[in-house]
Amino acid sequence: MDAIQKEMLKQIADLHGVPAGAYNFRVNGEGAGRQTTENIDIVTKTDKPGIDIIIKPGTKNESVHIPVVLSKAGLKESVYNDFYIGEGSDVTIIAGCGIHNSGDEASEHDGIHTFFVGKNAKVKYVEKHYGEGDGKGARILNPQTIVHVDEGGRLEMDTVQIKGVDSTVRVTKADLKAGANLVIREKIMTHGSQYAKTDFTVDLDGEGCGADVVSRSVARDDSKQEFVSVIRGNNLCTGHTECDAILMDRGVVTAVPSLTANHLDASLIHEAAIGKIAGDQIIKLMTLALTEEEAEQQIISGFLK
Repeated sequence: MDAIQKEMLKQIADLHGVPAGAYNFRVNGEGAGRQTTENIDIVTKTDKPGIDIIIKPGTKNESVHIPVVLSKAGLKESVYNDFYIGEGSDVTIIAGCGIHNSGDEASEHDGIHTFFVGKNAKVKYVEKHYGEGDGKGARILNPQTIVHVDEGGRLEMDTVQIKGVDSTVRVTKADLKAGANLVIREKIMTHGSQYAKTDFTVDLDGEGCGADVVSRSVARDDSKQEFVSVIRGNNLCTGHTECDAILMDRGVVTAVPSLTANHLDASLIHEAAIGKIAGDQIIKLMTLALTEEEAEQQIISGFLK
């Protein structure tokens, strides 16, 4: 990989070299390195672009890195990655995509990830999206995440997009069995004329399952964001969805939380708050010798932390 590609890996996966454990690097539509372990296998699909990540039952304290980097203008791809997490496992998966576009044609990566979380398994999933480059070509990312969580399983999903992505539609669909849990934390910042939409749909099917979906975002300049969240309680369950957004300049944010209780013992809550930074917060920080711009940045950093 060249210097630009290595820098992108730092941005999306905090990698400064070859990671320990299993990994699969994809650069400009091709494989750029792979390593498996005794407990984690990575297999190339034969029917379409993508890989199968197979984690043996009982695997503990292991990780998988599967970053994607695009540094060619005009490259567009759809990649299908399936994760099979064995019963009783406890693993971390670090994904993400970085696009460096210095050309005039749009570059696009659509990652379709499907998780099969086994009984009593635990997964921490981290996904970062990042764009850069001085070209006129758009940087487009449209991830889809499909989650099936078996009895007693748990998936924690941490997604971040804070720079350089011109257009994104992020779709997440999940269904949970008895005692399963899903926790999603999303952070997004848009600027310029960028557009970002997130669309969550969660079916709480099993007795005692629960979901907690929280999105925090900042819309600057003339950017636009949409947040759609649908939680359906189909059994005795708990569900919570929350959207907190800061508006700056001429930014626009639309929040559409939706709850459907299909069972008498479904307990569901939604929250949404959209507004500008409070003036007294800025004034308070300016008394500490910060400029107005520095005060705004401190507030945004803390909000998206």
